[in-house]
Amino acid sequence: MSKIRRVAVTSPQTRLAHARRRSRHRWRQPRLPASDTQRATVLYRAQRRRGVPALVLMFALLLGLPGVFAIFPGLDTVRLLGIPVSWLMIAVLPYPAMAVLARWQLRRAERLEDDD
Repeated sequence: MSKIRRVAVTSPQTRLAHARRRSRHRWRQPRLPASDTQRATVLYRAQRRRGVPALVLMFALLLGLPGVFAIFPGLDTVRLLGIPVSWLMIAVLPYPAMAVLARWQLRRAERLEDDD
């Protein structure tokens, strides 16, 4: 039998959390300088404001599907490849739409960071 030493691989955050737990004295999180804290707060609020339209569009998409089915009740009878279109709209449509919304929001947030 070989004597290979096993090594635990963990992320830096995990190691930091374990080190915090083992320390005997109170651990303090590092503080940002006042100017950086103010800049981070302004950026956070601006990104949160910019995130509201993406969130509203996502909820409109997910909660609007039942409205579409109520307006067009015949979607259950229409079939594509033997599958009702209404099922495809529920199972397939939201995921690419949410991925596009997420990418759009990410671009907007990154643009705010780049402008800052």
